Amino acid sequence: MEALVVKFQEIGLHDIAMVGGKNASLGEMYNELSGKGIHIPNGFATTAKAFRIFLKENNIRQSLINLLNNLDRKEYSNLEKIGSEARKLIMAASFSEKFTEEIKLFYRELSGNEPIEVAVRSSATAEDLPTASFAGQHETYLNIKGEVSLMEAVKKCFASLYTDRAIKYREDKGFKHDSVALSVGVQKMVRSDAGCSGIAFTIDPESGFKEVIHLSGVWGLGENIVQGTVNPDEFYVFKPTLKQGKNAIIQKKMGDKAKTMIYADSNGHSSITNINTEVSKQNRYILTDAEVLQLSKWCLAIEDHYNKPMDIEWAKDGITQNLFITQARPETVHHSKSSSSFTEYKLKEQGEVLVTGSAIGSKIVIGTARILDSPRDSHKLESGDIIVTDNTSPDWDPLLKKAGGIITNSGGRTSHAAIVARELGVPAVVGTNNATNIIRNGEPITVSCAEGSTGKVYKGQIHYVENKINFDDFHLPKTEAKFILADPDKAFELSFYPNNGVGLLRMEFIITHMIKAHPMALVKFQDLLDSAAKNQIEILTKNYPSKEVFFIDKLSQGIGTIAAAFYPKEVIVRMSDFKTNEYANLIGGQQFEPKEENPMLGFRGASRYYSELYSEGFKLECEAIKRVRDEMGLFNVKVMIPFCRTLEEGKKVIDIMANYGLQQKVNDLEIYMMIEIPSNIILASEFAKIFDGFSIGSNDLTQLMLGVDRDSQLMAEIFDENDPAVKQMIALAIKKAKESGIKIGLCGQAPSDFPEFAIFLINNGIDSISYNPDALIKGIKNMNIAEREVKV
Repeated sequence: MEALVVKFQEIGLHDIAMVGGKNASLGEMYNELSGKGIHIPNGFATTAKAFRIFLKENNIRQSLINLLNNLDRKEYSNLEKIGSEARKLIMAASFSEKFTEEIKLFYRELSGNEPIEVAVRSSATAEDLPTASFAGQHETYLNIKGEVSLMEAVKKCFASLYTDRAIKYREDKGFKHDSVALSVGVQKMVRSDAGCSGIAFTIDPESGFKEVIHLSGVWGLGENIVQGTVNPDEFYVFKPTLKQGKNAIIQKKMGDKAKTMIYADSNGHSSITNINTEVSKQNRYILTDAEVLQLSKWCLAIEDHYNKPMDIEWAKDGITQNLFITQARPETVHHSKSSSSFTEYKLKEQGEVLVTGSAIGSKIVIGTARILDSPRDSHKLESGDIIVTDNTSPDWDPLLKKAGGIITNSGGRTSHAAIVARELGVPAVVGTNNATNIIRNGEPITVSCAEGSTGKVYKGQIHYVENKINFDDFHLPKTEAKFILADPDKAFELSFYPNNGVGLLRMEFIITHMIKAHPMALVKFQDLLDSAAKNQIEILTKNYPSKEVFFIDKLSQGIGTIAAAFYPKEVIVRMSDFKTNEYANLIGGQQFEPKEENPMLGFRGASRYYSELYSEGFKLECEAIKRVRDEMGLFNVKVMIPFCRTLEEGKKVIDIMANYGLQQKVNDLEIYMMIEIPSNIILASEFAKIFDGFSIGSNDLTQLMLGVDRDSQLMAEIFDENDPAVKQMIALAIKKAKESGIKIGLCGQAPSDFPEFAIFLINNGIDSISYNPDALIKGIKNMNIAEREVKV
């Protein structure tokens, strides 16, 4: 005979029909994972049978059925009224003496000598589909203390089976209302109000990339994340090198954490309040690196146990300083993601950007902005409108299903709005800070989540294209096809394309967009004369112990993210190749850059690295690479030296890199050289004794072979990679590399634009060809044609 109340140690995944998915999972983890060192708070659960007996004893089952039979299933105009009446029926009913005594008995056993605070959680299950997920549909009550308060919270959980959103959810999913029962979990409370809490996904929640763990969190109770009230801290941890014991944190983003949710003194009742977070806590991460790694290892163990990507809730007790896992469920959005096909969105024009925030999804949508204050404004929303609001909660779910897109002032990637947007497959821009003030109600807007991790809302209708890419029956050529990449935000999504790794990672994008300041302005900050630049750098680096650490942190995270996305395939990082005029445009750069008449042929590439004008900046670049390889464990990273004019320069750079901790051959470090100067080809056999591989930079090589400034519009017609002189030099470079026994690739546009150019390269035995992302697919097709032509 099924019990009315069961301990966590008595239940597991096989008991979903009895206690619902949430409580079955808690029991499973408590029994199976506590022994592995994972902290799971103990507790007990009421059963589905107890709920059905409660309805029967109070003779309200038929009344609920009759009530829901009157639901307007077309417009849901009376949803609020019916939900309210259903909940009143539950709250007016009484628990049996037997059920009450059982709960009190289990609570006393859990508490010991003194009543303790507990979390009281709803966990629904359906007779006809016990494994169905009802995540986020029902209520949780925190900081409940004492038997009277506990019994009241249990009844409120029962009543939450009939919240408006839960009723609408069952309607959408086709569940019979009377087939769904509710179990209540009672769990020892983690005092995260004095600590911190958050969410973890064992998969990237945006792209579905499976090799990372995404952690996010806030000070105090985690409800601020779910509600999107604050922007949380975020951490990305790379699974393969985490398993190797490395410091596998590849990315950290500090949120504002402006509010901290704590318990309010309310005599054992569930009462919370949101207070302003003190500035010192806003400006530091909620977790240490050691705690991030500890949580991530637990997440790995949970994922391994369930054998599927997981959505996990965690908390840190601010009194004991211990970490806990408080909940885990299968991740439902990306678990079945296929890399065989997807749709790529791209803007055809630019426009006026109204607001920016975190991009959720990768789509673009055009619609009418509809500013809403609460779910009560549902009558203002037309199907396809773009909701603009401060933040959302589960009560918004019926509205969100009508929306073409979502924009919120607050919230991060794990806020309620973000989670629902992913489930619905609509783009969202969250954490904009001021969308409701900037966007006008009723105006047409374009929401773009197709430009990396930053989502943009444009004024008016911006034209865009959709490109459906199908990788079925799409095979890679024998010659390696690689990416030319710059933007870390796109790396996880691009990793699903057919590829052999990254042939050229341009770090200039990371420096320009993530660091923004000139490396020497950071090194010699005290000598910086520009007061405005000084102020900007102070703001950028305010949470770092030094300006140099800021540079190393940002650059290593950008490179590390791309290296992780393509691991274990090789990722070749080109050391910085700004020209003096480009470097001067960085914050504080004017003071440290000489004025040159022709920067294209001036102080760039290898010549900078050993010069006293930049060697300390180059040291920071080397420190970042060293962190990516030695600390993060991403040994698939190789480095490449651009614009190396002479053999002596090559040797100098190799030596200075060794002095900075990047010793050639140590930990299999390979150092490549760009072939882009005629001297590189004439002396290729000698350069091959210094470097481990070559990559032809066809743009610079064409420029220097034909004597044409590649930036000159006047000379554009003469600039041609297909010119016989250029092709002869490329062929000679490949020949000499082969004779020297080292790899050689090419980075450039021509192989994707011209099938005959791909045939030429493959015919000469090129090892790899690298493409910009928008040219890769066409390039691979040309390579396959070429290999058939030359019978590779």
